[in-house]
Amino acid sequence: MRKTLLAEFTALPGSKERVAELVKEYAARVREEPGNLAFEVYTKESRPLAYWIFEVYADEAAFQAHLTAPYGPPFNAALQPLIEERESVLTFLSPLGR
Repeated sequence: MRKTLLAEFTALPGSKERVAELVKEYAARVREEPGNLAFEVYTKESRPLAYWIFEVYADEAAFQAHLTAPYGPPFNAALQPLIEERESVLTFLSPLGR
Protein backbone atom coordinates (compact mmCIF):
# COMPACT_ATOMS: atom_id res chain seq x y z
CA MET A 1 0.00 0.00 0.00
CA ARG A 2 1.33 3.42 -0.94
CA LYS A 3 2.53 5.82 1.75
CA THR A 4 1.31 9.36 1.08
CA LEU A 5 1.93 12.46 3.12
CA LEU A 6 2.01 16.22 3.15
CA ALA A 7 5.00 17.97 4.75
CA GLU A 8 4.51 21.61 5.70
CA PHE A 9 6.77 24.37 6.97
CA THR A 10 7.14 28.13 6.73
CA ALA A 11 10.37 29.89 5.81
CA LEU A 12 11.43 32.72 8.07
CA PRO A 13 11.51 36.21 6.55
CA GLY A 14 14.85 36.74 4.85
CA SER A 15 15.46 33.03 4.27
CA LYS A 16 13.21 32.51 1.24
CA GLU A 17 16.01 32.07 -1.32
CA ARG A 18 18.12 29.72 0.83
CA VAL A 19 15.10 27.57 1.72
CA ALA A 20 14.12 27.34 -1.94
CA GLU A 21 17.67 26.30 -2.86
CA LEU A 22 17.81 23.63 -0.13
CA VAL A 23 14.40 22.23 -1.04
CA LYS A 24 15.18 22.08 -4.76
CA GLU A 25 18.42 20.18 -4.11
CA TYR A 26 16.72 17.81 -1.68
CA ALA A 27 13.76 17.21 -4.00
CA ALA A 28 16.08 16.18 -6.82
CA ARG A 29 17.70 13.55 -4.58
CA VAL A 30 14.42 12.22 -3.19
CA ARG A 31 12.95 11.86 -6.69
CA GLU A 32 15.85 9.52 -7.51
CA GLU A 33 14.92 7.10 -4.72
CA PRO A 34 13.63 3.83 -6.22
CA GLY A 35 10.48 3.83 -4.09
CA ASN A 36 9.57 7.49 -4.51
CA LEU A 37 6.56 8.04 -6.75
CA ALA A 38 6.08 11.77 -6.17
CA PHE A 39 7.82 14.63 -4.38
CA GLU A 40 6.05 17.80 -5.45
CA VAL A 41 7.00 21.10 -3.83
CA TYR A 42 4.49 23.95 -3.61
CA THR A 43 4.26 27.33 -1.95
CA LYS A 44 0.96 28.96 -1.09
CA GLU A 45 0.02 31.76 -3.46
CA SER A 46 -1.31 33.83 -0.54
CA ARG A 47 1.74 33.05 1.67
CA PRO A 48 4.82 32.40 -0.50
CA LEU A 49 6.95 31.53 2.54
CA ALA A 50 4.62 28.60 3.37
CA TYR A 51 5.72 25.32 1.78
CA TRP A 52 3.64 22.22 1.11
CA ILE A 53 5.42 19.11 -0.12
CA PHE A 54 3.26 16.28 -1.41
CA GLU A 55 5.09 12.96 -1.11
CA VAL A 56 4.16 9.48 -2.31
CA TYR A 57 6.18 6.32 -1.73
CA ALA A 58 5.52 2.86 -3.18
CA ASP A 59 5.01 1.35 0.27
CA GLU A 60 6.06 1.56 3.92
CA ALA A 61 9.47 0.02 3.13
CA ALA A 62 10.16 2.72 0.53
CA PHE A 63 9.16 5.40 3.04
CA GLN A 64 11.44 3.91 5.69
CA ALA A 65 14.29 3.83 3.15
CA HIS A 66 13.61 7.53 2.50
CA LEU A 67 13.80 8.29 6.22
CA THR A 68 17.19 6.62 6.51
CA ALA A 69 18.72 8.20 3.39
CA PRO A 70 22.08 9.78 4.29
CA TYR A 71 21.18 13.19 2.82
CA GLY A 72 18.06 13.59 5.01
CA PRO A 73 19.71 14.61 8.31
CA PRO A 74 21.98 17.26 6.72
CA PHE A 75 18.98 18.71 4.87
CA ASN A 76 16.89 18.86 8.05
CA ALA A 77 19.77 20.37 10.03
CA ALA A 78 20.25 23.10 7.40
CA LEU A 79 16.51 23.76 7.10
CA GLN A 80 15.61 23.91 10.81
CA PRO A 81 17.08 27.35 11.65
CA LEU A 82 15.46 28.80 8.51
CA ILE A 83 11.84 27.88 9.29
CA GLU A 84 9.23 28.96 11.83
CA GLU A 85 8.40 25.47 13.01
CA ARG A 86 10.71 23.23 15.04
CA GLU A 87 10.58 20.75 12.15
CA SER A 88 8.41 19.97 9.14
CA VAL A 89 4.83 19.16 10.12
CA LEU A 90 3.84 15.82 8.59
CA THR A 91 0.27 14.84 7.76
CA PHE A 92 -0.20 11.26 6.59
CA LEU A 93 -2.97 10.82 4.04
CA SER A 94 -5.28 7.90 3.27
CA PRO A 95 -7.08 7.48 -0.05
CA LEU A 96 -10.83 7.84 -0.04
CA GLY A 97 -12.54 4.63 -1.13
CA ARG A 98 -13.67 4.63 -4.73
